[in-house]
Amino acid sequence: MKRTLIMIRHAKSSWANPLQSDFDRPLNDRGMRDAPEMGNRLMKAGIRPSLIISSTAKRTVQTANFIAGATGYDASSIKWEEKLYHCIPSVFEELLYEIGDTVKTAIIIAHNPGITEFVNQLSPDFFTGNMPTCGMVGAHFEADGWEDFPLAKRKVFLFDYPRNEHDS
Repeated sequence: MKRTLIMIRHAKSSWANPLQSDFDRPLNDRGMRDAPEMGNRLMKAGIRPSLIISSTAKRTVQTANFIAGATGYDASSIKWEEKLYHCIPSVFEELLYEIGDTVKTAIIIAHNPGITEFVNQLSPDFFTGNMPTCGMVGAHFEADGWEDFPLAKRKVFLFDYPRNEHDS
């Protein structure tokens, strides 16, 4: 079965309050514009999530809710994972093992530097020095279940971010 994984870095966050904890930083105005726009780009590309998994940090929660809204995904079904907050790449793989076999398209919303490191392991044909805020990387792979992800041949088909030039 063809499966799709979309990795999204949270949208641009606010540094307006220097005393605020990193975990509690909200999106800034640009982030609140970019997140629904990137969800709209997923819709235009025909990508509809079967599952959204997100870090529980405030900026990722906001990003996840915007992406869900733009893609028609029920926000109350988002799977919240505290361990995605500034995680290492192996945590992403651990989460993939837990995804049910009926899920065809999964979106994971998380943070740098782990997300950049993880997407650079998706395919030998893809590399980015830095996953931009609200950037998306998508990969297709053939597998019976998500637990087959590590050994599956993956093809990166999507790399998009808010300031990427689009034909419009």
